[in-house]
Amino acid sequence: MKPDELGPMRALLLQRRAELLQGGDVPVEFEQQEVATKPDEDAAPLTEMTQVIASNRNRARVEALAAIDQALRRMADDPEEFGICEACDEPIAQRRLLLVPTATLCATCQREDEQANSTRGRSRRHLTDFR
Repeated sequence: MKPDELGPMRALLLQRRAELLQGGDVPVEFEQQEVATKPDEDAAPLTEMTQVIASNRNRARVEALAAIDQALRRMADDPEEFGICEACDEPIAQRRLLLVPTATLCATCQREDEQANSTRGRSRRHLTDFR
């Protein structure tokens, strides 16, 4: 990547990193019950679901921060190679890098990688599947 393009990309990565750090972890709430009381059977699944959602969000946040830190390291260690696809050695489109500044693969190689690593025989779940 050209040196004049690295500055805005670094700023974008640092901005996203700051936003993630500012948001903080989502608190995982635990149900506090007295031993003598009967557990609320209606509240238990909701509490469990809330805990899973909070845990997944925290895990995704940690992974996003790690990807940003890794991208900043790649940018510092080898600025000329930043923005080059690791699979085909072609430049990653500027538009893709603006959307996904942590990308290490071009869109074509990313698609091929996802297809190769997808689970065969299972359909991918979509938001509309749960309606």
